[in-house]
Amino acid sequence: MEEKNIPLPRYGKTGGIEELIEYIQPVYRPPSEASSLILQPTLGCSHNRCLFCYMYREKRFRIRDWDEIKTDIDDAASSYPRTRRVFLADGDAFAMSTAQILRILRYLAELFPDLERVTCYASPGNLLEKSVEEMRELRENGLKILYYGVESGDPDILRKVKKGISPGQMVHGCVKATRAGIKLSVTVILGLAGRKGSFRHARKTARVINRINPRYLSALTLITGPRKERFAEMMGEDFQYNDAVDNVRELRDLIENLEVTKCIFRSNHASNYLPLAGTLSKSRERLLSEIDSALANPDDYFKDDWMRGL
Repeated sequence: MEEKNIPLPRYGKTGGIEELIEYIQPVYRPPSEASSLILQPTLGCSHNRCLFCYMYREKRFRIRDWDEIKTDIDDAASSYPRTRRVFLADGDAFAMSTAQILRILRYLAELFPDLERVTCYASPGNLLEKSVEEMRELRENGLKILYYGVESGDPDILRKVKKGISPGQMVHGCVKATRAGIKLSVTVILGLAGRKGSFRHARKTARVINRINPRYLSALTLITGPRKERFAEMMGEDFQYNDAVDNVRELRDLIENLEVTKCIFRSNHASNYLPLAGTLSKSRERLLSEIDSALANPDDYFKDDWMRGL
């Protein structure tokens, strides 16, 4: 759900990184990694059962051999030695053992002298498996940000969408990462609970986010595409999709109940009807005012559905 299968970035006037590295498609990345070197030490997602996400359905999860990973790093370093940022794909690179990740981080640091940060997606389960000490060692060796999907703080919704973890477990794992000094970029999904569960979804999600207190928070809007009927069926006979107004009201409920510090908030993902940006809690009142203006004049503020295609 998080991102479109985005064309890989090109690093030179001619040619591109995809001409050096043989990526196993599809490849996804967060928007903030648009200019990063993308490496693929893992394929797919170790969980790969979330009802709303079909990003890696056609891939079987596996960790690639070190020789394959090393070859990709060597090839990239030969042409782009001044690389500053690296994103480790696919959807769950943090599922690798601490020793495996450290081997990659140390080799990247050796070959890229200007390297500023390494990032990757993390699933809830593998945050629970690693200790604070392990994560601190990873951070000290260059792993600066983990992208993490909370999606909802409502345990019933998490169960229905097969997230495979409870709100309390998510909080525990995220707090461990924060204690280790790793910054968290967390996402939630508007509309995931449908109309009937919207208010509860927003309030309970805000409570979980408040306990995690991430450095970055992004709101996405549910898009199921050709899986629309199947998703609704799996969510229960009383499930009804939110419309645009429902989703923006849900966004308002979420923001109104957030009590976080120094958290950079964005709802500028392509799936959203209303793009917003600010730092919570400094920008809370402005964000709420912008939402109220949009709700009063949706035709002037909301993106058309065709502009939300992913």
